[in-house]
Amino acid sequence: MQRRRATTGLAIVCMALLVNGCEAKGWSAPPSAEGTQQAAPAAPIGPPPAGPPAPSSAPFDGLEARVQQATADAAKAGADVEIDVMDRTTGQTVSNGVTKPYPIASVVKLFIADDLLLQESKGQTQLTPADHQQLDLMLRSSDDGAAQTFWDRSGQDAIIERVKARYGLTNTTAPDNGHWDVTLSTASDLVRYYDMLLDGTGGLPPQQANVIIGDLAQSTPTGTDGYPQRFGIPDGLYAEQVAVKQGWFCCWNGPDQLHLSTGVIGPEHRYVMAIGSLGPDDAATARATVTQAVKTMFPGGAI
Repeated sequence: MQRRRATTGLAIVCMALLVNGCEAKGWSAPPSAEGTQQAAPAAPIGPPPAGPPAPSSAPFDGLEARVQQATADAAKAGADVEIDVMDRTTGQTVSNGVTKPYPIASVVKLFIADDLLLQESKGQTQLTPADHQQLDLMLRSSDDGAAQTFWDRSGQDAIIERVKARYGLTNTTAPDNGHWDVTLSTASDLVRYYDMLLDGTGGLPPQQANVIIGDLAQSTPTGTDGYPQRFGIPDGLYAEQVAVKQGWFCCWNGPDQLHLSTGVIGPEHRYVMAIGSLGPDDAATARATVTQAVKTMFPGGAI
């Protein structure tokens, strides 16, 4: 989505990620010869066998330095970036230390969808098949018309307050002008949101959470407004499975371009990440800055 704004703010980025499973393997003893008496197994000596090894934190080895490098490179290009990445298996989080709230543009459509689907799950509202199609379009292709319809239907700023309370998003605030796209949040809040959406602690039932993640996994190359939305995570982590919600508009803080790339990465949703950028470049250059930051963090297109 693209809108015209003229206030001050900072863009940020967050990203965090998800949990791996493992396949159980069965074992059986060889058959004994018929009629042969079997000796009782000897008591084990020493401590019992160790359990499964702890999840490896190797994917994040050196990441902190690469995040700082990505931040410095973006600054040389004139952009301020905020980055947050989480390994949901180990609980490890790496960020560039920027925690100033920023407008999250179309990423707020996650909150609009979350609140609406929770109402439906509780029987507090009914969604028609056409409503569900519009919700899918809002999440997959960032449709602004659908977002505005649901924003107005569900109480506008009250949506943000309810989601903020359920997820404990202490640095998230509703817009002061009633426009959903200037809802403010931080990288760490967005990562927290994704993590709690996935493990259910934010209150949205799994069936409804799967609707959101399923739609993000089907993010379209362009939004319904024709704007490219493969920048950042999709183009930067091209070798990974991703489910993303992007945000963008011009202009904020004068002529600056605002771009955000957020989402879930990897098998079993192990990683969550959010990255945001604010800079004076043209739109294409601004998108390339976000994508290059992700590539600097994760060379080879994978975590």
